[in-house]
Amino acid sequence: MTAHGGPMTAHADVIDLAQRLIRCPSRAGIDGYGPVLGVLEDWLAGRELPYRRLNAETGDTVGLLVEVAGGRPGPWWALDACVDTAPYGDEAAWSFAPDSGEVVDGWLRGRGAADSKLAAAMFCGIAAELHGRAGALHGGLAVLLDVDEHTGGFGGARAYLADREAARPAGVMIGYPGSDEVVVGGRGLWRAAIAVHAASGHSGSRRSTPGAVSRAAHLVRLLEEAGLPDADGEFPLPPKLTVTSCHGGQGFSVVPGLCELGVDIRTTPAFDAGAAEQLVREAVAELDAKVSAPRPTTVTPVASWPPYRLGTDRQPAAALLDAAAVEGLTVRPKTAGPSNIGNLLAGEGIPATAGFGVRYEGLHGVDERACLEDLPAVHAVYRRAVLSLLSRSS
Repeated sequence: MTAHGGPMTAHADVIDLAQRLIRCPSRAGIDGYGPVLGVLEDWLAGRELPYRRLNAETGDTVGLLVEVAGGRPGPWWALDACVDTAPYGDEAAWSFAPDSGEVVDGWLRGRGAADSKLAAAMFCGIAAELHGRAGALHGGLAVLLDVDEHTGGFGGARAYLADREAARPAGVMIGYPGSDEVVVGGRGLWRAAIAVHAASGHSGSRRSTPGAVSRAAHLVRLLEEAGLPDADGEFPLPPKLTVTSCHGGQGFSVVPGLCELGVDIRTTPAFDAGAAEQLVREAVAELDAKVSAPRPTTVTPVASWPPYRLGTDRQPAAALLDAAAVEGLTVRPKTAGPSNIGNLLAGEGIPATAGFGVRYEGLHGVDERACLEDLPAVHAVYRRAVLSLLSRSS
């Protein structure tokens, strides 16, 4: 590779598509997705690949679905990559333009290079290759290109699973980056909004009853001091509780009557959503008993996903790990701390891997870039894994 520019000849088409995607800003909740979807649609149409838009219940487009139907009976499998991205953050801190798309010293630069526009381009390339030999394949391959991932809504995946015309996948491989690990599991989550109340009044009053912020601070201590179990059994990670937001009060002279907390609990098979909710409600009951208020504290659950973990002998994890070994790569299975689309799929009974890709830097931070030296091997692993899965009638 040249120091400035020159994409690797063997994967020039994939790199070129990734560059064009990066040069179309698609920050979740900030940019419109029409331009980036247009780049994908032009590329797919130019190769006569069958695709269609996926829409949410609101009518908004949340993804593209590419479908390559095999000529023989068998299960369908899916590749999934997002083409919406995190925000740029402080653009002044970047040493290059966030929508650069340039290749410098073997690295593809720009927001989305790592997460996950390069993977999206690679998966499109695999679909284009298999489309020309589909008659010999069992089942079929779907490629989901999601533009509602970084919102946390995972609208593309939800629309795919709700689409009556789409074959339900037997398993999904998600193209998050990272070359040393195949992510085969993740902690789940339980999230809640907590409204802490108190009697409002003037801060200079002789009355000394605590305000809502003070009561909320007491609750935070109760939550953070609550005992959580250690990792147990085959699941390698313990649960984790984090108070992620605190909003209350206005000005200096008013005792606040309301303070709202956000609580995020990462769950495990031994400490599931029910256990998480029980822990929070017990802490709330203790607060209300010890520090009275005119109204009880309320807990409103807002999201819950189950933890999951695939055995390394279960598909599609087995195919991906076997393909990596055949390609001479040392890759270990990993259960991730953060949740991902794999948790959503697990709740639907669909096994998923959620990470194997190129090396990267600056993911969700400044100077995001992806290592193109890894692309040939990563591409070969996914191609081999997909062909292995599509060679089976059951």
